Amino acid sequence: MNPGAPNPAARPKLSLLRICEMNLGFFGLQFSFGLQQANMSPIYRTLGASEALLPLLWLAGPMTGLIVQPLVGAMSDRTRSRLGRRTPYFLVGAVICSLCLFAMPYSPTLWAAASLLWLLDAGNNVTMEPYRAYVADRLAPAQRATGFLTQSAFTGLAQTLSYLAPSLLAATIDRELLDANGIPAVVRLAFAIGAVLSLSTVAWSLLRVPELPLSAGERAAIAAKPRGPRAVVREIGGALKAMPGPMRRLIPSMFCQWFAMFVYWQFIADTVARSMFGTSDPLAPAYRAAVLAAQQLGALYNAVAFVAAFALMPLVRGLIVRGLGAAWVHTGCLAASGLAMLMIPWTNSMTVAAPLMIGLGLGWAGMMAIPYLILTGAAPPERTGVYVGLFNILIVAPMLIETLTMPLIYKSLLASDPRHALVLAGFLMLAGAAATLLVADPRSAPAGTRAGEADAPSPPRDTNC
Repeated sequence: MNPGAPNPAARPKLSLLRICEMNLGFFGLQFSFGLQQANMSPIYRTLGASEALLPLLWLAGPMTGLIVQPLVGAMSDRTRSRLGRRTPYFLVGAVICSLCLFAMPYSPTLWAAASLLWLLDAGNNVTMEPYRAYVADRLAPAQRATGFLTQSAFTGLAQTLSYLAPSLLAATIDRELLDANGIPAVVRLAFAIGAVLSLSTVAWSLLRVPELPLSAGERAAIAAKPRGPRAVVREIGGALKAMPGPMRRLIPSMFCQWFAMFVYWQFIADTVARSMFGTSDPLAPAYRAAVLAAQQLGALYNAVAFVAAFALMPLVRGLIVRGLGAAWVHTGCLAASGLAMLMIPWTNSMTVAAPLMIGLGLGWAGMMAIPYLILTGAAPPERTGVYVGLFNILIVAPMLIETLTMPLIYKSLLASDPRHALVLAGFLMLAGAAATLLVADPRSAPAGTRAGEADAPSPPRDTNC
């Protein structure tokens, strides 16, 4: 093992409660993402966007992720601040995110909302990948499955609540109470709640489970690295050339699943509006009712993901011990999600649509955890940040391609019907399930550890947990 790399044997074993506390900041981060997924298309439509234009207005996420996350990941690997390697990025990103969430529902024009989404996604991306690297830094290899699946569980819980927030608020606030731009008051209040959670949960995690101090060897190794922007760019280029085999083999699967999920988020509200409420007019009361219904379905699949993440923990650990690897679990999860997406457009009631959210929730639970478990099992520990940042390219590149291609095919191939877009997403998700079988999980070895860590002694237990 590289002398400048973290020593897995020195990482204290954490209790499940402490692992949950260290991931609480991920709850706030994902509450923000849930608000975007549930509300940005309706906000854009209310401000005058056409259905065909929606993908281009979602360009902020993939573009900021493509640029910000690899750079921040590489920079965090080289950071030696008094706060730690990852902590400064958590805090800066959380502040940016909170400010943008407060401002978003007050957007006076379509392009003001689109510009705020760029800033919001930049803040989220500054926090996201250092957070995943922090989990890999903080946990011993044997606890990483629990750590990443706990992140997946918090994703499900946070997005359940963020999707439900407008509906819950509508119990006490008239959902027809609109501002001058047509944005409901319940949406404005939901975004304000997200702004508070974004910063407070990150602060809690960092106070309760701070980063481990760098060893003398780690500090020396970081100090010996070249400094400056060019050095960071060279680091990213070198990491790309030395990309672990499992990461390369994940590319087809990641492309299919994230292209499909981006289509789903963009078109689910308009699909529900047409299939269940018989409208495509974004200014009609029936459309606002459809938006709340779509958000309730989103809350349901995220609730399933929350439960499924905990249920998958023993299953994934058991498969790893038996030498089968976690990729098989991911295949099943994606297949369930794809079948659900194929059926959603043809349902005409919430009673029929609700059970389909089980499949979507299984897929979402797998997407938020298992690829990162595969990646961190293969990446060199001293380059975790840069590889987790680069791994995000496998997420944002499909989103970027979807953003640019969907406006071109929406009329010609999909007959300007959002339901057809969801059918396309379903087939792509099934293709992603098939492509996952190509992945050779590095943790399928009986030892279940990375090269160089197989003989490491059991980590000491944190007696304060």
